[in-house]
Amino acid sequence: MLILDEPTEGIQPNIIDQIGETLLKIKKQRKISILLVEQYLDFCLAVGDSFYIMDRGSIVEDGPIERLNDDMVKRHLTV
Repeated sequence: MLILDEPTEGIQPNIIDQIGETLLKIKKQRKISILLVEQYLDFCLAVGDSFYIMDRGSIVEDGPIERLNDDMVKRHLTV
């Protein structure tokens, strides 16, 4: 299992693209599971298969990445 904790934080955009491309290659090969903790939503949408949103240590939403919608984002992820 590859565990990544906010790999895009403080990284310039072209490097973020390279990180995303690398994760997509790993995902395509399906030789390893990836746990991605990330606040950059567009990055998550581009590379993720499923999502979990946590609030104070509890999972409040989860499902396939295609199910993540604007309502969930507004309720749980907007500051």
